Amino acid sequence: QVHLVESGGGLVQPGGSLRLSCTASERNLENYAIGWFRQAPGTEREVVAAISSSRSNSTYYPGSTQGRFTISRDKVKNTVYLQMNNLKPEDTSIYYCGAAEISVAVTNPRWYDYWGQGTQVTVSS
Repeated sequence: QVHLVESGGGLVQPGGSLRLSCTASERNLENYAIGWFRQAPGTEREVVAAISSSRSNSTYYPGSTQGRFTISRDKVKNTVYLQMNNLKPEDTSIYYCGAAEISVAVTNPRWYDYWGQGTQVTVSS
């Protein structure tokens, strides 16, 4: 079992930045592919960034976040970050991190085995 904990959400103005964190105390996240997803009420969960296991640390971004979001790992802190820059009102959502028992970066939430509780991100002036 992997218990993921997200943090770092909040209220930010358009054009601002936030950094989300995803940590786990029981398992080494290097062995898992990690994805950041968001889900607004009435919508499907969508990927905003994904990273493979640390064997390669390859990353994936959809067009909506490419160039604005960056996913990265801190091995020492056993944490995966999502740096979000130039935030837009349409980025408002609950953000979740997921861990998959697979080595490659995957974009379909069905591939993920564990999820955190989510953290709210609101972009508004």
